[in-house]
Amino acid sequence: MERFFKSYILVGLLLMYCATAMADGADRIVQMPKCKGTVYQLLEKITEKTGMMFIYDSKIINNQKRTEIKKGTYSIRLAVCEIVGNTNLDIKSIGNHILITLPVTHTAAPVKIKEKKCDVHFVIEGTLLDKSTRKPVEAGSVGVQGSSIGSVTNSNGEFRLVLPDSLHTSKVVFSHIGYENQVIEASLLEGTHCIVGLQGRVIPIQEVVVRLTNPIHLLRQMYEKKWINYSSKPTYTMSFYREGVESGNRFVNLNEGVFKVYKPSNLSGEKDQVKLLKMRTISSQNKKDTIVAKIKAGVDACLTLDIIKNIPDYLSPVNDEYRYFSTGVTTIDGRPANIVYFEQRPDIDIPLFCGDLYIDSENHALLGANIEVNPRYVKSSADIFIEKKSKEFGITPQKITYSISYKQWGGHYYINYVRGDLHFKIKYHKRWFGGTSHLHTWFEMATCKIDSQEVKSFSKNELLPRRTIFEDTNYSYDNNFWENFNVIPIENNLSESIGKIALMIEETLGN
Repeated sequence: MERFFKSYILVGLLLMYCATAMADGADRIVQMPKCKGTVYQLLEKITEKTGMMFIYDSKIINNQKRTEIKKGTYSIRLAVCEIVGNTNLDIKSIGNHILITLPVTHTAAPVKIKEKKCDVHFVIEGTLLDKSTRKPVEAGSVGVQGSSIGSVTNSNGEFRLVLPDSLHTSKVVFSHIGYENQVIEASLLEGTHCIVGLQGRVIPIQEVVVRLTNPIHLLRQMYEKKWINYSSKPTYTMSFYREGVESGNRFVNLNEGVFKVYKPSNLSGEKDQVKLLKMRTISSQNKKDTIVAKIKAGVDACLTLDIIKNIPDYLSPVNDEYRYFSTGVTTIDGRPANIVYFEQRPDIDIPLFCGDLYIDSENHALLGANIEVNPRYVKSSADIFIEKKSKEFGITPQKITYSISYKQWGGHYYINYVRGDLHFKIKYHKRWFGGTSHLHTWFEMATCKIDSQEVKSFSKNELLPRRTIFEDTNYSYDNNFWENFNVIPIENNLSESIGKIALMIEETLGN
C-alpha cells in the first residue's frame, strides 16, 4: 500500500489510522466475561474475541496456573496482566501476535573489541501443541518459509531450530497433518521457550463429498504424476539421524549422527549414498542389554523408507495383495489431502503392511504415510527383523510402525522425515522369575537442508555403508559442532537418564 503515493488524502488518512491501530494492537479493547480457568484457557478467550495470538516464554508465564478475570472492558494489555497476575511485563503487538516478555533492564553498554567477522546463529525453541486439547503435536514440521531449512518436533512436541543471523527477519512455518499452518516471525521466537498452538482444520461436508474419490484412481494419479511432483535432478540433503533403545522403562543407548546424503534422480535406479559428518553416542553401563538391543541397519531402513524413490508394492495401483479404501479428507501444510487406507487381502496369511496414505487432493503428490506390519501377523515376522537368535532368550515382535512425510521446496517434494518404532518381547529361557521384558528400538531421520547445486556422487572412501550397525561406527566427537546444528530435542522420558551420564561420556569422547 505504501507504493500508492498519489492516493487521495482520505485514503492516506485511513492508511495512517490502520498503521496506528496495528502498532497499538496491545491496547485494543476487548469485552471479557467473568470466567475461571488456566492461564492458557483465558488467553485463548482473548484470541477467540480478537484474533490476536500470543507468544511468550513458558518459563515466564505458567500456563497451568488457575486464575480468573472479572467481567468488564479491558485493553488486551490490561487483560493479560489481570490473567497472568503480573503487571511488570512488556506487552506489545507485532502484526496479529502479542509478544509478552520481561522488561529489558538497561545498563551501560560494554566497550566492544572489534573481532573478526564470523558466522552468527540464533536459536528458536519451544513446544508445539494442539490448540484445543493442549496435547503435544509429535513429528510436526518446523521450517523457514521459502527455505530448505527445517526440522521436526519430538514425541513431546518440542522443537529447536538453529538459524543463521541472515534469516532473522524470516518467517517460521509450523504444520502437521490435519491442522492449519501457523506462521510466526523468527525474530519473535528468539530467546524464548515459546508455546505454539495449531488449530485443527475442519473440512466442510460439501468439500468431503466432492473430493472423496476412488482410491485406486488416486493411487494411479499419484504414480503417474510422480515425475512432475518430485525432483528428477540429483540433490544433497543435510540430514539428522538418531536411533535409540529402551528396555522396559530404562534407557539403554542413544546414537546420533549428521549425514550428507546424495540422492540421485528419481528417474534412475541409482541408490542413495551416505557420508557421515558428525556423530555422538550415549550408552548405559549394562553392556548385556546393548548386545540384545543393537539396531540392524537403521540407516538403510531410513533411506529405503523414501517410498517415492523406492516404490513398495502397496503404492502400486495394480497389485493382487492389497485392497484400498477412501476414508476421509484432512489437511497437510494447509492443503486438502485424501486419506487412503490400505490393508492386505483376507486370503493372504503372511505379514504384510497396512496403514494410511495422504495424497494431495489437487496435485496428487504423496504427502505422507503412516504404516505398520499387519498386527494380525506381526508376531510371525521375527525373521524379517531379527538377524541373530540366542539360546538364552527368544525375541518376538509385538508392533512395528513407520511414519513418512514429504515437504515441498522449489516446486518439488522431498523426503522430510522418517521414523520407525519396533517393539519386541524378550523371553529369557533360564529364568524362573522376571523372565519377560519389553524392548523398544527406534530410528528417525530428518532433512535439515536441501542443496541442488553442483551435486555429484561420493567417492568410495567417503561412504558410510548403508547396512552398517551405526553404534559400531568409529568417529571423533565434536563438542562445538553439536551446539549449532538442528537436532530433534531429546524426549523427556530419556532426558533424566541421559543427563546423568552425558557430561562424563562427552568428556571421555572428547579426549
